Amino acid sequence: MDTASKLNNTPHFLSFSRKLFLSVISLFLVFAGCFLAYQYQREKEYKVDLLDIQLQDYNERLHQELSHTPDSLWSEVLEQYLQKYITQDLRVTIVNVHGDVLFDSYESQKLGNHIGRPEVQKALTEGKGYDVRRTSETTGVPYFYSATLYEDYIIRSALPYDLNLIRHLAADQHYIWFTAIVSLLLIFIFYKFTSKLGTAITQLREFAKRADKNEPVETDMQSAFPHNELGEISQHIIQIYKRLRETKEALYIEREKLITHLQTSHEGLGVFNKDKKEILVNNLFTQYSNLISDSNLQTTEEIFSISEFQKVTDFINKSPKRPGKEEKRMSININKNGRMFIVECIIFQDLSFEISINDVTQEEEQIRLKRQLTQNIAHELKTPVSSIQGYLETIVNNENISREKMQTFLERCYAQSNRLSRLLRDISVLTRMDEAANMIDMEKVDISMLVGSIVNEVSLELEEKHITVVNSLKPKIQIRGNYSLLYSIFRNLMDNAIAYAGMDIHINISCFREDEKFYYFSFADTGVGVSQEHLNRLFERFYRVDKGRSRKLGGTGLGLAIVKNSVIIHGGTISAKNNQGGGLEFVFTLAKEK
Repeated sequence: MDTASKLNNTPHFLSFSRKLFLSVISLFLVFAGCFLAYQYQREKEYKVDLLDIQLQDYNERLHQELSHTPDSLWSEVLEQYLQKYITQDLRVTIVNVHGDVLFDSYESQKLGNHIGRPEVQKALTEGKGYDVRRTSETTGVPYFYSATLYEDYIIRSALPYDLNLIRHLAADQHYIWFTAIVSLLLIFIFYKFTSKLGTAITQLREFAKRADKNEPVETDMQSAFPHNELGEISQHIIQIYKRLRETKEALYIEREKLITHLQTSHEGLGVFNKDKKEILVNNLFTQYSNLISDSNLQTTEEIFSISEFQKVTDFINKSPKRPGKEEKRMSININKNGRMFIVECIIFQDLSFEISINDVTQEEEQIRLKRQLTQNIAHELKTPVSSIQGYLETIVNNENISREKMQTFLERCYAQSNRLSRLLRDISVLTRMDEAANMIDMEKVDISMLVGSIVNEVSLELEEKHITVVNSLKPKIQIRGNYSLLYSIFRNLMDNAIAYAGMDIHINISCFREDEKFYYFSFADTGVGVSQEHLNRLFERFYRVDKGRSRKLGGTGLGLAIVKNSVIIHGGTISAKNNQGGGLEFVFTLAKEK
């Protein structure tokens, strides 16, 4: 499973929009909580400071009263002042700078030293100070204390820390409710925003999955995006994808057209990259390359090592290494194995190149074959008919002919009639292949077993001529074709080699190459071979290299023509060439499926 598949199969517990919403809301709630805590503390401190200022004001007014009163009358003045101006819960204490209590509104008896009280310490150092909710050692009641330092004494006011004071000092909670309502409103607005964002991202994810699987995009997907900037960008992406898909489909169709044209072309075509690696070649290119080469090519790239292609190779090597705007081309003629080829090379702008191999003798050969076909048929039929007629005429016109001589003439007539019968049979086979090739029954044929059976059938003839067959075909080479026609290919080639190659030779049968569509076969012997001028005409109907010897051996002149037509019916091509070490080799292809 690839990485993309793993990502697609990974469960998404939270979508991107939910993660974004929760992340931002979490940060917002933390900020709101910190803000509320800070504001609450400030509000509380503000209330405490406000109460402290109020008590400091009491201290100041009391100091004003005492500053105009002798020390001996302080108690009376303090009692009257407290009863007249101050609430009854207020406790007032006057302490000297040494901490001794000079007066306390709640206790008349002598109190302990107050120098260690926090508010007194702050008053001595800072001029004033307060302490919140400290329980009095004298009354056992918690108080809020506020002390102020004057010239040689400290006035301390205190209020009981009861429920009323707690409510008074409590922070105002209206801002808390206001903050909570505003926060909920902002959370709702952000939720709607992230939902729209999530919708767009979800649609983009679905689009990405379909694009990754090369699936078409539905029309309603485009209208599902929200009407915002992200939705607009998403729609543009989908439009670009649609155009790219349409362009890709159009290019694919054109590519299929090009490949079809390449495979059905009547010239060998091969396309290579700048490193001379095969991009695309057709069957004829491989066939012609092997025909020009002295040895069978295992790979198409081996053509650049063929001496006949040296000029083409030099032209490619000398071309500028940097891409240019102009295409460069050259062509050469190659005359090999009785055929004339025109080889043309075109170098494209990206330094890739195309090599075409065109057999220029083919059209002329076809015209010549058509012209000679009628003459050859008439001539081949005339020969046995004339012989039969001559022998019979001698018998009829000569009454005194001996019985032995008559028997000899009749046997010769019978032999000629058999030859005529074989000739008519082969003509019938060729005619049937020409006119009804598409109506021939096809089945799975094991070529390895077929060739093995042929070798067994001709074992006596092979033994008589001391011929050794080397069958290099690997097992299970299967082709969908017509058994009779496939049999005729290998049988006619075998009979041809036995009849004409000579004594004490080797016949080598091999499948030297295989690709997705074809098997490449070689049928070679080490016999006498054929002169160059005959190679190109071996597959012509009624063509004989040695006419007298062929007729003497009983050949009809149609065996190799039947081989060629059978190969063509099975989607292949066939050529003949002389081996360097002597002998004749037939190189042909057969399609795996036909």
